[in-house]
Amino acid sequence: MGEDRILAMKHSTHPDIVKRLKRAEGHLRSILTMMEEGRDCLELAQQLHAVEAAVSKTKRALIEDHIEHCLGDADAKSTKAALMEFKALSKYF
Repeated sequence: MGEDRILAMKHSTHPDIVKRLKRAEGHLRSILTMMEEGRDCLELAQQLHAVEAAVSKTKRALIEDHIEHCLGDADAKSTKAALMEFKALSKYF
């Protein structure tokens, strides 16, 4: 994804979210290398837990940003649609 694509994103937090995901992607690649090297299972589990936590926090940041900037700005006509979208989003928390 190029810088021009990041700048065209909808929310100001998206570039930070992209950076977080790229870090997690790199970390996951290093875990694959660790596995290929035959590293200890406990160490692998710890590293996988770290990646999982990073992705979870990133997901939460994305959802919270969407709720604040998209659903929070809903006018009276779209309140029902915003509520339905919030309900759909809530399963990802």
